[in-house]
Amino acid sequence: MQLVKNAEYQAVISSFGANGEGVVKTEGVTVFIPYAMPQEKVQFKVLKVKKNYAFGKITKLYTPADDRVRATCPVFEKCGGCQLQHVKYGTQLKFKTQLVHDCFRKIAGMEVDVAPCQKSEEEWAYRNKLQLPVCRDEKGTHVGFFAENSHRIVDILSCPIHPAWSKDVISVVRTYLSTCGVKGYNEESHTGVLRHVIVREVRKKLMIVFVVNAEDLPYKEKLIELCTEKFGACSLFYNVNQKETNVICGENTFCFYGEPRLEAEEMGIRYEAGPQTFLQINGSVRKKIYEKAVKLAVNAPDTVVIDAYSGGGMMTALCAKSAKHAYGIEIVPEAVACANALAVKNGLQDKMTNVCGDCEQELVPLVEKLRAQGERISVILDPPRKGCAESVLHTVLKANPDTIVYVSCNPASLSRDVAILTNHLIRKDGELVKNEAPISAYEVLSVDPYDMFPQTKHVETVVCLVRKNHF
Repeated sequence: MQLVKNAEYQAVISSFGANGEGVVKTEGVTVFIPYAMPQEKVQFKVLKVKKNYAFGKITKLYTPADDRVRATCPVFEKCGGCQLQHVKYGTQLKFKTQLVHDCFRKIAGMEVDVAPCQKSEEEWAYRNKLQLPVCRDEKGTHVGFFAENSHRIVDILSCPIHPAWSKDVISVVRTYLSTCGVKGYNEESHTGVLRHVIVREVRKKLMIVFVVNAEDLPYKEKLIELCTEKFGACSLFYNVNQKETNVICGENTFCFYGEPRLEAEEMGIRYEAGPQTFLQINGSVRKKIYEKAVKLAVNAPDTVVIDAYSGGGMMTALCAKSAKHAYGIEIVPEAVACANALAVKNGLQDKMTNVCGDCEQELVPLVEKLRAQGERISVILDPPRKGCAESVLHTVLKANPDTIVYVSCNPASLSRDVAILTNHLIRKDGELVKNEAPISAYEVLSVDPYDMFPQTKHVETVVCLVRKNHF
């Protein structure tokens, strides 16, 4: 028999999939069923059938899992932001631990010991950043979040994984649109004014950016009135994005009320945050990750740390406090300027050097210079979600540091990159393939997942690799 689209079947869910969905094998085909849990007996409808797998949805739940809970959010299963609100928190942590382990096994062909995923201190209201798309269609203007795999907005009034202020921000946006007659953006016709609202909380103060499909933001005085009434001291900006693109922000951001940058502190490092400064969205977990990465990288007082993808220099500065010296390599000039200012603000000019350039070009000569001086070297990699370019990984191997610390929000790209660094994946005939007899100068010392994103499928991981026989 073959699985039939739109037909309904009964099955017992065997495991979680990589996206937090339930997985079952029916008629020889692996079926992925969102919001189903292992050991649950379900009836499901087949929505899409591929050659070796299919997608379905629950139509009836016969025996709920013991770890199933009632979802907190009224639009859970409609909004694309959360995948695991129906799963007890302890089980979410076990799923994320297993997810990291499975990615290493399936993608990298590596069996690694994965530490239990460290919990977030807050299961709810943990996000310090809010991104609200605003759109207009034949039914009117919508403010909320995108549905899964679409640009259709699910209207919301509040969000439980954001702090209480998110409800007030949504209320302010809706009031502004209705009272001022401002239209939301329609991406098909490229008309309308307000495209997105982005909010960042820094030390209990809000920085709010209104992204507009216009040269200016209309009715600023009304927004100042609404925002100060709700939030008191805050900073307000508008960003101009008139391009027909899915990129959220344009190049130019203007402050029209309040301070353009806010003072903040992280683990004893003072810094200034602007509306587009990158900060991890979960403060308590961010601190744990920084502490772990610094401890692994600075494994002796005489260590010199090279922080690749260093951004605004926070990790570089944290390493500089305890290392012999720390170098940051960053290709974006504005970020390097911020890192230089950070060094001055914290009196680290003599222990922190920021290099503006491409890591692929800058890393090897820097390491060669340090090696010539007899230095002990650690490299920190903290790339975007897509991971490191393969050329950068080979550059790291050529640099031959004593320790490599890799921080990632994507277990799939992480495991791929670690496999390249340890020679478990090699390029053959233009494709990455598993190496049946890997020989590597590096071995995995530790793999530590952190739950930066409770209620979602996402997990942050810190991996440490060391040169064999180094310790």
